[in-house]
Amino acid sequence: MAAPHSRVQAIPRHVAVIMDGNGRWAERQGLARSEGHRAGVETVREITRAARELGVGWLTLYAFSSENWNRPKEEVDVLMALPEAYFETELAEAMAHDVRIRAIGRRDRLPPNARAAMDEAVETTRENRGMQLVLALSYGGRDEIVDAARSLVREAESGTLHPAEVDEKTFAAHLHDPELPDVDLLIRTGSEQRISNFLLWQAAYAELHFSDLMWPEFGRKDLEEAIRVFQRRERRFGKTSAQVQPS
Repeated sequence: MAAPHSRVQAIPRHVAVIMDGNGRWAERQGLARSEGHRAGVETVREITRAARELGVGWLTLYAFSSENWNRPKEEVDVLMALPEAYFETELAEAMAHDVRIRAIGRRDRLPPNARAAMDEAVETTRENRGMQLVLALSYGGRDEIVDAARSLVREAESGTLHPAEVDEKTFAAHLHDPELPDVDLLIRTGSEQRISNFLLWQAAYAELHFSDLMWPEFGRKDLEEAIRVFQRRERRFGKTSAQVQPS
């Protein structure tokens, strides 16, 4: 039987990553979980550079979920100190390479130091037109959808929007970042195989790639392999194989 048709794809426009396994990596090394999170920041630097050099247009990193607030206070405090430390060194590199930093999530819940560091990075890089680096902080996919629904309801109540006018395009325009494109490739490290409330709207047709590596172990070659696997897949978006074959 002939092998099914597989059209080689370009570099995915939007790669999203669930950076899982920092704490477990540290525990396996006999270290405190906080050391795993610090090691994870180094991986963020490596993967961001690699994605930019490979030609990825949008890179979204799941940095802190809305559910992560339920972790022990000591661990949350460490995680909330990381944005400030990260941008102290990375903001200059973002500017040097025309990278725009964006943020999604309920940032009003962030402590002042983390929120200020994030806001400064977003504002400083606002005019950059290179790779778009999106950090999901205090983010939950369901939260984002609820926030959009509330915004639409308010507009309907004020008379500026008729319910019949609400379609996918209108709804998407009320998400945390309306410019965020659909996810092409969603990567999760840490050996778990679930999407954990991440980009539920945008990842509707994402190709999923699960890695057994913990996030601090994930490097450029692993990103390249995930992209190679993505390129071998046939993306049909509800159509048949015959419909998506090149003529």
